[in-house]
Amino acid sequence: MTRLLTRRLVAIPVTLLAVSVLVFLATEVLPGDVARTVLGREASDASVADLRRSLGLDEALPVRYAHWLARFVHGDWGTSYTLKVPVRELVLGRLGNSLLLAAFAFLLLVPIALGLGLLAGLHHDKPTDRVISVVGLALGATPEFVTGVILLVVFAVQLKWFPASAQANPGAGLLVRLDHLVLPAVSLVLLCTGYVARHVRASTVAAVESPYVRAAELRGASRSQVVRRHVLRNSTVPATSALGVQAQFLIGGLVAVELLFNYPGVGALLLQSAIDKDLPTLQAAAVVLGLLYMLIMLLVDVTYRLLDPRLRREVPA
Repeated sequence: MTRLLTRRLVAIPVTLLAVSVLVFLATEVLPGDVARTVLGREASDASVADLRRSLGLDEALPVRYAHWLARFVHGDWGTSYTLKVPVRELVLGRLGNSLLLAAFAFLLLVPIALGLGLLAGLHHDKPTDRVISVVGLALGATPEFVTGVILLVVFAVQLKWFPASAQANPGAGLLVRLDHLVLPAVSLVLLCTGYVARHVRASTVAAVESPYVRAAELRGASRSQVVRRHVLRNSTVPATSALGVQAQFLIGGLVAVELLFNYPGVGALLLQSAIDKDLPTLQAAAVVLGLLYMLIMLLVDVTYRLLDPRLRREVPA
């Protein structure tokens, strides 16, 4: 475990450096002129040239990257070209909003997906299994903005059970904010449940058919005891990686949901900064999300080894 943590922690800065280079190069291929986009089509060529010079856009690409990286490492993430606010506060604030929505959806996803997957696996090839599998596949294949629109029409417009917007009033308490997040969180859970449940179902079927489960049944153990002591833990361990993948999506892949429910998250910020060619915001948000993705995968690896005793032994390099 110690060697794993050491290797991953050493790899994170190197990977982040590579991510920053790729992000910086990717922003260069965005169509259009940044200065012209900021000033508008009616701006004179002289004004556009002055803005390019003041933003350092006339410098060579390696020079601009070196300057940006040095400032970024020291906490100076620049100023948004379009919003005219510090990028650091803007990105971290939007990231906090996305993390709240992602955490709420994840807390709903885990018991629902694990429970349905376990139920399907214990009723392998029976009507319960087929219903859960088909419904999960159908929901997983349905884009989140489609289920989101349905939830909005039914529960916000017709029944008026929940607010239509995910954005609560400034200063609202946590419970009020969560009430606004119910519909977007449910739309995300509907999308992700089938993927995780399929992993749990497959591992549950394998556990039920394993020799140690059959031996426990032959010794007279009840069905509930077999499930609790032998099936449950062995069926949930493989789902850890699936949950890690969904956690990554819940943080950075919320663009459609955030736009649909008018939620100021980092996904919507990424899209808008790309449209506006707001390079400092786009670069900072992408690098921060890259760091979060790596930390999530590190947490998944550690959790996997804690749940599976066979992986705790240090293997010589």
